[in-house]
Amino acid sequence: MAKQDKTNRQAVIEEIRNSQKAADRRRGGMIVGVSVILGVLIIAAAAWKPVSDAFSQREFKAKELSSIGAKAADVCQDITTKPADGMMDHETPGTPIPYADAPPAFGTHYDSWEPMQRKFYGEDRPELGYLVHNLEHGYTILWYDETIAKDDAKLDVVKGLAAKFDGDDMRNKFKAAPWTAEDGDAFPEGQHVALTHWSAGGTGETDTAKQVGVWQYCSEPSGEALEDFMNEYPYMDSPEPGAG
Repeated sequence: MAKQDKTNRQAVIEEIRNSQKAADRRRGGMIVGVSVILGVLIIAAAAWKPVSDAFSQREFKAKELSSIGAKAADVCQDITTKPADGMMDHETPGTPIPYADAPPAFGTHYDSWEPMQRKFYGEDRPELGYLVHNLEHGYTILWYDETIAKDDAKLDVVKGLAAKFDGDDMRNKFKAAPWTAEDGDAFPEGQHVALTHWSAGGTGETDTAKQVGVWQYCSEPSGEALEDFMNEYPYMDSPEPGAG
């Protein structure tokens, strides 16, 4: 009888062990399955963003610059200027540079600048000192605040505008970049886009006393305003138009 009891206990133990192994195999299979699904979802999410961006930008490719976004008269304030300084006043990259204006249109800047090929910046925007150097070289910068950054439709318009300046032709000296609370003061109330340019006071002008910073604020992006602004203040009207 004792031998039979021992045999029965052993059988029960083996059954428990086998059940545990089967449960472990099921859990392992579930973990692998969930991991595969998560991996697929992560890959799909990563792929979706560029694909969705491409689709959202397709509508702007065939449009003229002036027809993208809102009408200038509906959303933009008058252009303003103020005397500029800081020409060739360079600091080492990484040096903190305070700017009184939101956003800057001139001033002390880093001794290097952003290359022309990049037109649109998001959260990976470089420090302001680089972009102010771009302004010295004749760029127009469209700054957009956090209100625009959080609005997918309006941000797509900004990207559509930036795409119109693809290429390294000097006439394509344009960049779109975010302006955040960490950068400085907010734009004027109700305004969420700012166009800036560092004017030499006229094309070919060499008298530094005539240099001005130029601003135009808008409540939303306007290709019409941007086109008019860049026609009024082309890249040649800048302290150093020949530099890239």
